[in-house]
Formats: sequence, C-alpha cells, structure tokens
Amino acid sequence: MNQTVRDVMTHRPVCLPADATVSKAARLMRDQAIGDVLVTKDDLLCGVVTDRDIVVRAVAEARDPESTPLGALCTNDLFTVRPDEDADEVVRLMREKAVRRVPVVEYDGRPVGIVSLGDMALERDPSSALSIISAAPPNG
Repeated sequence: MNQTVRDVMTHRPVCLPADATVSKAARLMRDQAIGDVLVTKDDLLCGVVTDRDIVVRAVAEARDPESTPLGALCTNDLFTVRPDEDADEVVRLMREKAVRRVPVVEYDGRPVGIVSLGDMALERDPSSALSIISAAPPNG
C-alpha cells in the first residue's frame, strides 16, 4: 500500500491569523526552530509566510515588523494537498512546481499539517544527506 501524505506530514502546523504581526511570526519561528508559519483567516488557510519572506518582503522593504500584518506579505497563491493523497504523487507535484513545503488541508480548507522535502527524505531514505540535515537540531 502506498504511503499517504498523512503518513509523512508534520502534524499540528504552526498557524497564526492574518492580522498577527511579522514580529510575532519571527519569534515563533525562532522559538520553535521552524522556517514557516501557516496564515489563517477564520481558521481557514489563506497563506504561508517563511523566514525568507520576512527578510525579502518585510526587512528589505523597511516595513515595521511590529505593525505589519502577516496577511500583507504572506504568499497566498498556494499549492495544497489533502492528508489522504498519495505521497509519491505529492513528491512529483513538488518537483513540478519547484516547492519545498506544501500545506496539508482538510476539504473545508482547515490546515492540519505541512509536508516538506525534509519530511519526505526522513521517511523514505533516512541515511540520505537531506535526511541527516533535516533531522539535525538547528544551530543557535
């Protein structure tokens, strides 16, 4: 039987509402050693913000991180998957779309996880360089 996204995804993703500030997202990323936060509106996924988004879209543009809402800089043109989808198909789609992380949502749009290249590597080839890097604790 093929693996599903549910088998490889990170459960309980970190989410913040679209009106939360960039500073709040940055602190969460630091405190939880993660590189992305799912952005929600009325508990439904509306975007993703990454540590790179904060640098490129907030810091580099001199936006005030204490007042800039995540909704103003998150990526909202999203590729998402469902937990019951075939993991092999998701890998193919990640390659095709050149994405490293994909939010996992239920049919109603509620986020339930996130699947990353690291998750896939850890599950499929634990001895690969990507798996070893993904499993290592962050420095700092």
